[in-house]
Amino acid sequence: MSRRSGQSGNLVKQNGWVRVRFRLDQPGTQVRKQMSLKVAPISMKLSRSELERRAREIVQEAGANSEERFNQVVLGEVIFRKRATAYLQEAVTRNREPIRDTTSIEGAFNKWIFPEIGDLPLALVDNLALKPLVNKMCAGGLKARTVNKYVEYIKQVVKSLKARNGEPVHKRIWDAETMDLPVVKYREQKRPTLKAKAVSQLIADSTGQERALYVLLAATGMRISEALAIESRHFINGGRTVKVEQQVKKDTPRIGEYLKTDASFREIDLHPDIAEFLQRYMVGKKGLLFHTQRNSPHLYSNLEERWLTPRLAKMDLDEEGMGWHSFKRFRKTWLRGRRCLEDINNFWMGHAPQTMSELYSHLHEELEMRLAEAESVGYGFELPKVAVAPNAPRKGPAKSEDEVAA
Repeated sequence: MSRRSGQSGNLVKQNGWVRVRFRLDQPGTQVRKQMSLKVAPISMKLSRSELERRAREIVQEAGANSEERFNQVVLGEVIFRKRATAYLQEAVTRNREPIRDTTSIEGAFNKWIFPEIGDLPLALVDNLALKPLVNKMCAGGLKARTVNKYVEYIKQVVKSLKARNGEPVHKRIWDAETMDLPVVKYREQKRPTLKAKAVSQLIADSTGQERALYVLLAATGMRISEALAIESRHFINGGRTVKVEQQVKKDTPRIGEYLKTDASFREIDLHPDIAEFLQRYMVGKKGLLFHTQRNSPHLYSNLEERWLTPRLAKMDLDEEGMGWHSFKRFRKTWLRGRRCLEDINNFWMGHAPQTMSELYSHLHEELEMRLAEAESVGYGFELPKVAVAPNAPRKGPAKSEDEVAA
């Protein structure tokens, strides 16, 4: 549109008339039609400035400089629902920062966004169009952070429609006040963490796969999707280090060879006690450390419902936000409390460097220093006095606890 804007037309004299010539976009083609419209009879002897003023008005009324006409005629009138669908398809196949799992985004569109603005032309999706949707989501009980996240999805869809030169067709200036977006307040965010006593009790009250999973999460700060994708081959340096390089997909019992961020690809060093516990647990095991009877990965939503939530409820700790991520908060809190070297701390936790000092540091490459730091900071909870024994041959058809599907 930038190359089509600003036409004032050319004045010519023809058959007793002063006419203005300009080009006008036509439906179904990139070629513009040459137009010639009457401005005034030559006999009126209007001044040059008056003729130019009238010519500009005629060109403007014809829509030659109209962005709305350009979008409707050249690009076609795109409906938000159709553009959102195309955006999600493009997002999972693009080379630059593809979206691996669009399940939650699709859920937001289907439940909240499409019913309100799905049938609006993309050109009309602006601050005022979003205000009723924002009010509806707030009234529906969505948290401020969720409302802001859903609005961000809408912004990305509007921005995704590009002209041939790669520039966004709809250049919006989004205004939070006009949309009446709620402010995200950190103190209102539900980010509870497990305490050392609670972690110790969870481990003491559980057995088999469940116990080993709690130990791994609390001692490493892994995301649950990462922990459930750990295989025996990922333990290196005599079991003192575990490599994180894949995760279980959210709603499908399959392994994805990708992680949430680039910094998530890392190595986590273990305290010798933790390493020994996990090595004893892995005796006789190959492949996934945690799996169902069919040797497929667990879905962490299932494990939370069947393992973690009932135990937390029994301990009177089942509050909003107290899920798998509370293990990660426990580990981060413990590391900072033990004055763990920040560069190594961030490396283990999968947090990207932020400052120039962190970018220049290569402490994460110093294996001996990392192993010493892992032993020095400890892990902050009690391991069972009797470690998991190696698997013994079974008699009869009974299955071990580790083989029971969760």
